[in-house]
Amino acid sequence: MAHALRLAAQGMHTTQPNPRVGCVVARGDTVLGTGWHRRAGEPHAEVHALREAGESARGATAYVTLEPCAHHGRTPPCADALIAAGVGRVVVAHEDPFDKVDGAGIAKLRDAGIGVQVGLMREQARELNIGFFSRIERGRPWVRVKLAMSLDGGTALADGSSKWITGEAARADVQRWRARASAILSASGTVLADDPHLTVRLPGDERFVPPLRAILDSRLRTPHRANVLDAAAPTLLMHAPDVAVPAHLAGVDRAAVRLDDRGGLDLRAALHVLALRDVNEVHVEAGPVLCGALLAAGLADELLVYVAPVLLGSSARPMLALPPLDDMASRWKLDTVDRRQVGDDTRLQLRPAHTAKAGA
Repeated sequence: MAHALRLAAQGMHTTQPNPRVGCVVARGDTVLGTGWHRRAGEPHAEVHALREAGESARGATAYVTLEPCAHHGRTPPCADALIAAGVGRVVVAHEDPFDKVDGAGIAKLRDAGIGVQVGLMREQARELNIGFFSRIERGRPWVRVKLAMSLDGGTALADGSSKWITGEAARADVQRWRARASAILSASGTVLADDPHLTVRLPGDERFVPPLRAILDSRLRTPHRANVLDAAAPTLLMHAPDVAVPAHLAGVDRAAVRLDDRGGLDLRAALHVLALRDVNEVHVEAGPVLCGALLAAGLADELLVYVAPVLLGSSARPMLALPPLDDMASRWKLDTVDRRQVGDDTRLQLRPAHTAKAGA
């Protein structure tokens, strides 16, 4: 199963919106066939592994990181393929919560007389598809907020200058996190101030699905020459329901989002819009206001913080805009998921205590 999970991870940048799935067909310690889901619409992991195993799959064990599908989508049911191949046993890491599967694949295998074991390396399989589980079970994507700061907590100088706080290795690492996301979320303030591209730049011929650029722009202030409107990746502008649409944005993909009680876009509603577009993981790159609002609303599932060994001084802009606390007991508690050195910088992967488990 560990081998199957490593195979599944090879689809980290390419399977959107499908989950990342790996499969190993083995007899005892002998591996007969391996496969992983490469791209939506193409054969699933089980099909690749069974093709490689051929007739030797009969009576063997298939290790699959996610419950085999039992419905006809763009590809035939994988449960049927396993039954037709005559495998003797199937070991599943995690059930598939998608309503067209959700136990039906396991039931179909058992009805065919195949022994099924569920739960081997369950948490690792869930973590691999943390956004998929979030979208299906909670109706919203997994939200990962990326931040870069100095040792004294600054994210930019007082005039907004922030290039570059972190080093080249950290910036390259961010590209990989962008690539695994279904959408990169930002706000019109960032677009106006920095004119970012919000695209993925990876070396080599990566067959990744370009993430959607999702911009919270309540009044549709995105200028006509903004980089986020280029053809490098799709863009969605989320705006207030009553806003007039400027002529230069008439042809841009847009979605009206209800307002919250303070007159801003309702963040939970915006995330629901993205879920309806099959967005699994959202990578947030924005200023302290949006990042802080997501955390304060309980919508930031994870913080990806790059800490650089530099100091920006007392006038630097803060990492997050958060409401003041009355006492220390009210402080936000974060659990450390991972800590590692990336070049000269330290990368912290943190989760609020209430979301420490994948998809909780």
